[in-house]
Amino acid sequence: MPLAVVTAVAMLAGWFPLTTLIHQQSQLDAARAQINAVQQQQSALEQQARTINTRTAATQLAREQYQLVAPGQSLIQVLPGIGTGFVSQSTGDPGLQPLVSPSSAPSLMGTPTPPPSTPGVHPSDKGFIARFLRTLEFWR
Repeated sequence: MPLAVVTAVAMLAGWFPLTTLIHQQSQLDAARAQINAVQQQQSALEQQARTINTRTAATQLAREQYQLVAPGQSLIQVLPGIGTGFVSQSTGDPGLQPLVSPSSAPSLMGTPTPPPSTPGVHPSDKGFIARFLRTLEFWR
């Protein structure tokens, strides 16, 4: 019996601190890995900063990414034409395309809508004013 008690006490005394130490060591290893990754990123960014810090690189960056030009110069952008592969089939000025009927606009968005129900047509509905008022349904 005393041997079992001594063994149990030894196991508890050794096991709990040992697991804590192993857990803390794994946390330290993860922190070291993060520190190493941040240091590598820092050295890469410092190298990039040294490269960009020249006047030539700054000018090139300003032209490529921000479309800036030196004083006295002008910027000309050539847009792709109708026949190129970059532009879809419906090319051209959108102002020249035909207007879309408001009743078919939801179907263009991809949401199918049932066709509008047409109640019985009165002879008075054939007039201009009746058709005009029917198009302004959002006022009702």
